[in-house]
Amino acid sequence: MELFDAITTRSSAGLLAAPGPSPVELERLLQAAARAPDHGRLRPWRFIVLEGAARESFAAAAAAAKRRLLPAMTAEQMAGERDKMLRSPTLVVAACVVDLANTKIPEVEQILAVGAAVENLFLAAHALGFGVMWKTGAAAYDAGVKALLGLQPHDHIAAILHLGTRLK
Repeated sequence: MELFDAITTRSSAGLLAAPGPSPVELERLLQAAARAPDHGRLRPWRFIVLEGAARESFAAAAAAAKRRLLPAMTAEQMAGERDKMLRSPTLVVAACVVDLANTKIPEVEQILAVGAAVENLFLAAHALGFGVMWKTGAAAYDAGVKALLGLQPHDHIAAILHLGTRLK
C-alpha cells in the first residue's frame, strides 16, 4: 500500500477476529514502530506483546483497575471489562519508559516519541491488511497494571493495541 493511501484510508477497526499478525508480520510491525522520530535517541518505547497466560492476567488486571475506579461494579460488569481486553487475537501494549535522569529530553518529548511509534505501527498494520484499535482506559493509568507489565509508576501506557482481521 502506498504511504498516502495508508494514511488517508486508515481508521480504527470496530470489530476484529483471527487471524492476527503472524510472528514474522508482528516483527515487521515492531520494526516499523522503532523507526519513529526520537529526540536524543532514547528509544523510550516498549512494545509488550501479550499472549497466552500473560494476556489473561492482563485482562484480569485491567478489569480490577476499572473496579478500583468504580467499586460498585457487578460481577457481570467485571466480566465485560475483562472480555474487552480479549476481543482481538493480538494484544500489544505500547509503553513509554521515562528516563527521569535525562535533563536534556523532557518527559513530554519522550511520550510524544512513543505516540509516533504507535502511529507507525498502526499504519504498518493497516498496510499489511490488518485492523487495529487504539485503546487506553483505566488499565493505562493503573499502577498495578503497570507493575504487572514490568513498568514503574512514573512510566506511561500510551496505547493498548488490538490487532486482527477487520470485521467492521
